[in-house]
Amino acid sequence: QEQLVESGGGFVQTGGSLRLSCAASGQTFSTYTMAWFRQGSGKEREFVSSINWSGRATYYADSVKGRFSISRESAETTMYLQMNNLTPADMAVYYCAAGVVISGERTSAEYTAWGKGTQGTASS
Repeated sequence: QEQLVESGGGFVQTGGSLRLSCAASGQTFSTYTMAWFRQGSGKEREFVSSINWSGRATYYADSVKGRFSISRESAETTMYLQMNNLTPADMAVYYCAAGVVISGERTSAEYTAWGKGTQGTASS
């Protein structure tokens, strides 16, 4: 059974950093695009960043570009999101997702596997 498990969430001061991890198990995700989405309280789930199967193609939401960095291990079982210069606007539950994505990397419907989420919080 395929499974994605997020970790690394926590509480930081504004300007601080967090590193989220997504561990994949149960099946090989080597050919899958993997992504991070987030959902703030009372808000819709939104795209944060994605990385293709080779790690050579990455995409970021404008709101995080230059502050967040996505990567995946060469073994392709773990994905990371390095989040720097965090602000209260980044406070959300962060979800890991995986899917065979053709062109809709920013679209949640393209992803067929999801984790349960990890909370990321930055206070002013």
